[in-house]
Amino acid sequence: MDSTLRKKKSFTLPSAYTVLLIITALIALSTQFIPGVKAAKFADLVMAPINGLNEAIDIAIFVLLIGGFLGVTTKTGALDAGIGSVVEKLQGKELILIPVLMFVFSLGGTSFGMAEETIAFTALVTTTMIVAGFDPLVSVGTIILGAGSGVLGSTVNPFLVSTSIGALKGVGIEVNQVIVIATGIALWLSSLLISIYFVMKYAKSLQKDKKATLLSQKEINESNETFLGKKNSEEVVEFTTKRRIVLGLFALTFVVMVAAVIPWEEFGVTIFSKTDFLTGSSLGSWWFSELGMWFVIMAVIIGVVYKMKENEIVAAFMEGAADMVGVALVIGVSKGISVMMTTTGLDTYVLNGASSLLSGMSPIVFTIVAFIIYMTLSFFIPSTSGLAGLSMPIFGPLAISLGFSSEVIISIFSAGSGLVNFVTPTSGVIMGALAIAKVDYTTWVKFVSKVLVAVFISSAIILSIAMILL
Repeated sequence: MDSTLRKKKSFTLPSAYTVLLIITALIALSTQFIPGVKAAKFADLVMAPINGLNEAIDIAIFVLLIGGFLGVTTKTGALDAGIGSVVEKLQGKELILIPVLMFVFSLGGTSFGMAEETIAFTALVTTTMIVAGFDPLVSVGTIILGAGSGVLGSTVNPFLVSTSIGALKGVGIEVNQVIVIATGIALWLSSLLISIYFVMKYAKSLQKDKKATLLSQKEINESNETFLGKKNSEEVVEFTTKRRIVLGLFALTFVVMVAAVIPWEEFGVTIFSKTDFLTGSSLGSWWFSELGMWFVIMAVIIGVVYKMKENEIVAAFMEGAADMVGVALVIGVSKGISVMMTTTGLDTYVLNGASSLLSGMSPIVFTIVAFIIYMTLSFFIPSTSGLAGLSMPIFGPLAISLGFSSEVIISIFSAGSGLVNFVTPTSGVIMGALAIAKVDYTTWVKFVSKVLVAVFISSAIILSIAMILL
């Protein structure tokens, strides 16, 4: 009986690369039968992955450089010592890590659209969760659902809220941002609480019984080898003064990273306006190129502080970067799907078709259908700023003509795109985080499906009430 079950469990579905390539092929095939859309050629299909990598080259390089930074930091032993110290202090209270981290990530999501930046935290959080007695799925859930809940309930996220407001102003529609913020807070907190409940429920089941894991034995072996290595379980890495300094520099690196991507001037903050001496861009306007070099600089500083030799720093950096090659490639392949959509015009076709469905509906039906439409659109157009620019000039005037609130349209867009980005394989963030944590995409779908249903229902209720009242 046991051997039969093990044989069944040993069956694995296609890798992330294969899943993404199948989706790309299906989209290319669909363009052959849709009038008004440019039919994709076989060459378009062949070139989609490399074109996607070209489009996502900035984030792909960023991921490689993060890997190098982590490689140097890991070599010092500071992470092992620091994580060991935290887990020891939390003995019996490890669960508290989950809501605390999820809330912090969600703050980043609602305020500045924290998404790609979470990739930088995946290896560290995964190691911490495994040492604390959980599995990589808890780590991925904490990061993706934490930040994702914030993005779903965007309040001042410039990439979603500001872009949407700007697009509506472009067609003569003024927006009351107070309403957007209030609705966003309701969406943010409801989805966050639901996500925390499911992640903690799963984590508690692991504490009671390790066999409750949704991971296959292959995933468990890969994650243990990657994040725990072949060290003796009894080995204790001493938390020396030098390692404490390294860990302080490590923390500083991420604090600066977060500060560097928050658009301070949009919030009226100008204290960082003269911080362009390092990269040529001031804090608040950095993106992947500047962030990548920041991680390189800090890797060198950490190596020097720990008194590593030049060749040791380089070797550790290259080894860490090598571990991220697969992640960088999967991000590129996932981007290839949206490139295919854009080059064939399928994204515009879907958008125009979706808007025509919404005419003549009651407020509740309009809200729910619009919610579902935005989920669909977000699958094909994973860029929130890109989708805002494309859709708001169409959906905003439509809502006004039907007597509905343009502010709630922004929140519907936020919830729809946020929810689908919990799970869509077209997101480089999802596929990248799963690749780092050594979790199969199908395992993630199995875990997150109940969360999706619960968050969809709660968000639909909040949005419907807002549409009726406003």
